Amino acid sequence: MKKLIITLTLGCSAMFAVAAPSILTLKQSITDDAIVYPESFETDTHKMMQNWYLQNYTVLNDNFAKVPTIDASDEVYIKRLASLPTDIEMPYNQIVRSYINMYTQRRRELVESMLGMSLYYMPIFEQALERHGLPLELRYLPVIESALSPDAVSRAGATGLWQFMLPTARGLGLEISTLVDERRDPYASSEAAAVYLKQLYGMYNDWSLAIAAYNCGPGNVNKALRRAGDSGKDFWSIYYLLPAETRGYVPAFIAANYVMTYYNQHNISPALARRPIITDSIHVNKRVHFKQIADVLNLPVEEIRVLNPQYRKDIIPGDVRPYSLVLPSMQVYSYIMSEDSIMSRDAKLYARRNVVEPQMGPVEDPDAEYTTKLVVVTHKVKKGETLSTIAKKYGVTTSEIKKWNKMKRNRLNAGRKLKIHTYQRVATGRKKSSSEELASTSPSIEADSVKSVAPADSVVSSTSELAAAPEVRSEAKAASQPAKNVAKTSAKPKPEKKAAAKNTKKGSYTYHTVKKGESLYRIAQKYKGVSIKDLQEANGMGSKTALREGQKIKIPRI
Repeated sequence: MKKLIITLTLGCSAMFAVAAPSILTLKQSITDDAIVYPESFETDTHKMMQNWYLQNYTVLNDNFAKVPTIDASDEVYIKRLASLPTDIEMPYNQIVRSYINMYTQRRRELVESMLGMSLYYMPIFEQALERHGLPLELRYLPVIESALSPDAVSRAGATGLWQFMLPTARGLGLEISTLVDERRDPYASSEAAAVYLKQLYGMYNDWSLAIAAYNCGPGNVNKALRRAGDSGKDFWSIYYLLPAETRGYVPAFIAANYVMTYYNQHNISPALARRPIITDSIHVNKRVHFKQIADVLNLPVEEIRVLNPQYRKDIIPGDVRPYSLVLPSMQVYSYIMSEDSIMSRDAKLYARRNVVEPQMGPVEDPDAEYTTKLVVVTHKVKKGETLSTIAKKYGVTTSEIKKWNKMKRNRLNAGRKLKIHTYQRVATGRKKSSSEELASTSPSIEADSVKSVAPADSVVSSTSELAAAPEVRSEAKAASQPAKNVAKTSAKPKPEKKAAAKNTKKGSYTYHTVKKGESLYRIAQKYKGVSIKDLQEANGMGSKTALREGQKIKIPRI
């Protein structure tokens, strides 16, 4: 009987040990047959290889596919991970191995591209982490978040190298607008990520939970910890209680640290720097387009975009507030020296209007001649329109509309067509050019000259010939007198034209019905050659300028 009790006790102890394994055992033995890989694994590597930075600043090895892959045993992986000089724990298990295999076998091209991009981005990440006293191994979070692409956008809308959602980004002080998205800015987003990670670590005092919360939010992590109860100590103890994608997040982070350190152990060739890219920044306090900078500094626009991915439309809105512009260091001095030339380059093409007066009526062709005439237009009544609103639209009265359309009542049905008598500006033809005017007027001028000047010439020549003959001097003198009179008569066309113009101005008018909001200035603009003074004189207004809606005023025909 005693032996049976001992056997049952040992059996229960064994069952309890299996049901509640230690956290250390769980980290090493956990498995998952339904792994969901991060979206960064779906990155189009062919498109990524065409990146301007990779093409111009690095040398890529395109023979990676021909090089055999090298696998390793579990013992080797455990030893290599343990050798990483990290503060954050890097345990090994079958889930971590599945991510390592993904990087070192199926996504080798992605790793090679990321190694090339890391030459530029890793120092930026490290500086931000250093400023906030965080472990430097966190610099590999953007590897799994965005595959080191500042323009990456997830299906959920997370954007940039560190994949911030819009509310989180704004809560961390990042600017997001039509022109600027600081989630794409390597410097601003890295600073925000460091602040956010520090906050998360302060909540859990455990980096595995903080990293999981960075992916799925503190709410999901807290929910999983509550469900786990006292057994919830770290990421591995709540693994199966987390969202499917977050389960693979910490294993992917461990695998990213591994592959970015031990890539050479798997025949993965890094992208080597062809030439160093040394940058500097300058604050811009004027609105400027990338094309203006590129043209004056003789830089490729693509290079400015790579260094300043936060500007979504190639525009730096420096007129709103000062913004940072990153350039190759030697080009910063060139920018300072050439700023005026940059701003004036194609200035009209990129200018924005701060004040615009709305155009009254259709835009007239400056090369055409216009006149105002009474026309009959057809207006189709829309739903909700009344006689009053239609009358205001055309500058007429409701009684006139009823008269033209033989209406007895004011009621209108939608769709009815009304005849409206209104004045409209219509083109009467094209203006003559100065050469055409000269050609049309020169024949008459020549004819007048011949008629008036030729007789005088003949008289002068006759007098010169007869000057020696005393007996005919009196006849020459008498003959020369009519010539003088002719010359005087031919010199008087100018006053006659002025008088004719004046008479036309006084005696010929058209009428304009004042619409809501119209002034003498706006009405004068509508009629070519008419000034405000002309309108005042034609209507006996003196120096007054006040008008009322519906008032009919005379428009002198100039």
